[in-house]
Amino acid sequence: MLHLEPEAKIFACSQSVYLAEKIAKEYGIPLGKITMSKYSDGEFQPSYEESIRGLRVFIVCSTFPTADNLMEMLLMIDAAKRASARHITAVIPYFGWARQDRKDKPRVPIGAKLVANLLDAAGATRVMTMDLHADQIQGFFEKPVDHLFASTIFLPYVKSLGLDNLTIASPDMGGSKRAYAYSKFLESDVVICYKQRKEANIIDTMELIGEVKGRNVILVDDMIDTGGTLAKAADLMIEKGALSVRAICTHAILSGDAYEKIEKSKLLELIVTDSIPLKKESKKIRVLSCAPLFAEVMHMVHHNNSISGKFIM
Repeated sequence: MLHLEPEAKIFACSQSVYLAEKIAKEYGIPLGKITMSKYSDGEFQPSYEESIRGLRVFIVCSTFPTADNLMEMLLMIDAAKRASARHITAVIPYFGWARQDRKDKPRVPIGAKLVANLLDAAGATRVMTMDLHADQIQGFFEKPVDHLFASTIFLPYVKSLGLDNLTIASPDMGGSKRAYAYSKFLESDVVICYKQRKEANIIDTMELIGEVKGRNVILVDDMIDTGGTLAKAADLMIEKGALSVRAICTHAILSGDAYEKIEKSKLLELIVTDSIPLKKESKKIRVLSCAPLFAEVMHMVHHNNSISGKFIM
């Protein structure tokens, strides 16, 4: 009897269809069909409109707020499990709740661990994500985690700019490891911003560790939320004599008045991925798609090929 490899199918949660369609196109298969029934009180129920018995199912969903995105992902995983899918991979380009990766004060949750438990309980057999807020979140899972790096997307673009006197910068102490990884690959200098906060999303003071005078600076971070840190860092660097300041941020959360802050700042350009859809267009924001990266890694995973070649830093 001929044993054929089980087929793969790609499905998407409601708010991630824009990205899943691009991933499916790059993969070379049509996006799977689902319907979403909604009740008047806001409850919803996903339904697969094609057989997935014995197949490998990829469910694409960035779990940015509201919590409906996460809940929809969990329901789709549960439905796939009960429909006898052989493998269920939760493809989460932006892993929401990841900033709650530890107890930073008494009586608070570890939200990232809770989400990992929920995905496991729902029935995910594998998780694929990109640029987690903290690398150790991988250890919250008992299932395999493919943690991709957006550097695979960003570094070719940075090299194409052909910048002289390049300096890589981290907007805070926590991102220094990422900045050093970029600088090692690009053979550039590194500077670090030291900031103190009054409260969440409000910066009290910021100081610069390193020299930026006469340099073209690129700030690197995993996400941009309110934009306050990057805007303040860019303004400070221009004051210190930097020739130009760009920023690379994988996940464009851009909440509140972030767009206005970016427009008014000294940032020349903000480069992001499409892991989260932009709320509006901006001349300063350039979007590089992560769809080819995810499609290629998903294809490798499905055919049991090594993905180590996709990690360039």
